[in-house]
Amino acid sequence: MVADLRSLEPEEQARLIGLGLEGSDGGSLLAAPESVRKFFDSYAEPPDWVDVNSFFPGCRMFHRNTPLVLAGMVGGVLVEGFSTNIAKSFFMTGRLRDQGMRRLKQNNRHMLEIFMPGGMDKHSDGWSLSIRVRLVHARIRLLLSNSDEWDLEELGTPISAAHVGFAISAFSARLLSHLKSLGASFSEEERRSFMAVWRYSGYLMGIPETILFRDEQHALEVFEIGRLCEPPPSLESIVLASSLVNTAPLFAGMTESQARRKMAGYIAQVSRALIGNTLADALRYPKSSTLGILWKFRLLNQIENVMRRLAPGRFQDRSNMTTILDVSMFDKDGISYRLPDHFYAEQSSKW
Repeated sequence: MVADLRSLEPEEQARLIGLGLEGSDGGSLLAAPESVRKFFDSYAEPPDWVDVNSFFPGCRMFHRNTPLVLAGMVGGVLVEGFSTNIAKSFFMTGRLRDQGMRRLKQNNRHMLEIFMPGGMDKHSDGWSLSIRVRLVHARIRLLLSNSDEWDLEELGTPISAAHVGFAISAFSARLLSHLKSLGASFSEEERRSFMAVWRYSGYLMGIPETILFRDEQHALEVFEIGRLCEPPPSLESIVLASSLVNTAPLFAGMTESQARRKMAGYIAQVSRALIGNTLADALRYPKSSTLGILWKFRLLNQIENVMRRLAPGRFQDRSNMTTILDVSMFDKDGISYRLPDHFYAEQSSKW
């Protein structure tokens, strides 16, 4: 499909993708390439195992714990993901290295939308953004595979289904583990629902059902098997992990260099406590003790919550929704359906 779309003008590509993702009258895609029509027809109905009504408890848990979700993603899940060869495609494209803030905000926007009530209904934003992720991956995969920069024999398929399947297992089950460590609370029903939302999003992102996790335990097994199959963290992994930790303070609005460095140091400590000393050392984290660091994090979070309830007028009253909105990408023209036209982010048109 993405190969066929490349023969069209960028705006026409975006228009056809928008029609497929936002819904059409059934005739608007008649002039599109056959592969485009077949692609969107394949999403006409969800798999039998999808029950969108079961997603509400997971949505409730996500919004109740949004600050902890963001902390667990940046300090735990994303760092662990970039410790694998996934890092090579991200580093080569420069998408995180040179445009880190935008990339992370796009990631947060996707996560926000899939956990909005009704967000995974057909043609809703969570549903659409999940499929858009698949299309972006496919375009980057095509661009990298056809370039002289990517060694297919050495590295295999860029942004492979196996790597995406590994990542979705981390975003779901591994994130739940980090949330517990950071002090989040959730019921078993919310836990299962959270996993169900990510599973359907993973399906929409193109992960074959043969390697898509079935439940939390299976996702943890996929994550561990994936880590066993990966080589030790590369230089690209080290650079991207450092980029994540040092970009995170910008989300809190910290622009003064000394304050940013102090916050980045604290984030690195929390991250080390989440991912463990072995991986943190392999990623060349600053040496530090993790003794009591998660206890301190949980205590400060509890104090902040209590202060908000007791003195809302004197303490900055920021809801969880405000927090996630502030760190998510919302373009003024709405969701962009443009696709990258060069694998180097700095040489690609804006998408």
